Amino acid sequence: MTSVLVIGAGIAGAASAIALAQGGVSVDVVERTPRENTSGSGITLQGNALRVLRSLGVWDRVREHGYGFDTLGLRAPDPHGTLLVEMNDARTGGPDLPATVGMERPVLASILHDAAESAGAKLRFAVTADSFAHDEDGVTVTFSDGTSGRYDLVIGADGVRSATRAAIGIDVAPQPTGMGIWRLVGPRPDSITRTDLYYGGAGYIAGYCPTGENSLYAYIVEDAQDRGGLSPAERLSVMKGLAENYHGPWDDIRADLDDPSAINYTWFESHVIDGPWHRGRVVLIGDAAHCCPPTVAQGGAQALEDAFVLAEMVLAADSIDDTLLDAFTARRLPRARAVVEASVQIGTWMLAHDRDADVPGLMGRVAALVSEAP
Repeated sequence: MTSVLVIGAGIAGAASAIALAQGGVSVDVVERTPRENTSGSGITLQGNALRVLRSLGVWDRVREHGYGFDTLGLRAPDPHGTLLVEMNDARTGGPDLPATVGMERPVLASILHDAAESAGAKLRFAVTADSFAHDEDGVTVTFSDGTSGRYDLVIGADGVRSATRAAIGIDVAPQPTGMGIWRLVGPRPDSITRTDLYYGGAGYIAGYCPTGENSLYAYIVEDAQDRGGLSPAERLSVMKGLAENYHGPWDDIRADLDDPSAINYTWFESHVIDGPWHRGRVVLIGDAAHCCPPTVAQGGAQALEDAFVLAEMVLAADSIDDTLLDAFTARRLPRARAVVEASVQIGTWMLAHDRDADVPGLMGRVAALVSEAP
């Protein structure tokens, strides 16, 4: 195998490009958005995600530009934001990595793009893959800029609304879970040095995560609602109104909450392809193959693990065929499905106001699972 096309330059796509290019493969990457696109709030990277980033050789830059911490706080939605408990978080990447690193998504994207290009991958932005022609020996792809290419393997890493997934005839679409999330990005107050979670109050969950020395993202989860008709100013007003119900460090966040462009709102969705993640020599990874609500903060980690495992298996193989790609699905599906199901279950318990729900137990089982090598 000598040539791979990666469709999508997000976390999964960029990580697979790095690993394959480092292994000597000729890698092309196409991404539909412009390179200067800086959308996205923050991301929580647990230890198993950091383990993959270290294997890719980018851990030092991630550590430099992110914000690491090893504890998790639970606070009450009362007038003081009372700290109920501070606990050591699971170090799922091993004892020599932090439990968690928060990062700005655009910063992580830039680090991964630079590493992919340094390894020899060729990245093209504002370009899409328009058609695939399969045969036994490879895939011919035509692109939106009028060019074409021939590849031994095509990796569809183009996200939850994957055009690649639709193009190869896998009829799976993400489904709403019943919750919506308000997110904001802003400056990090000195009072915030880790993630704290508030259960209850105006929403199901309110929380925050430091993403750098001078940045954070914060969020409030509510029932899914049609918020699409709100203007930026109206979105800011709603976010401020919800945030008024949370205190402690939330008071410091709210003091800087004045930029309508810093707010976004999306619904929680989930899906998992419960079968082969490929058709011919086109294989799906990351959100294209499975996605989940962020209730266990494993979406990015599972995408990174997909990329790492696929590259490892491809580089060790003598040929690319159904046997190899079936084995990739068999290795990754049980773990990804367990994470998706756990993420959805936590949301289901909250929607039902189930006081007997064993959220700590379920999160502990997920932590134990992802602590194992992927």
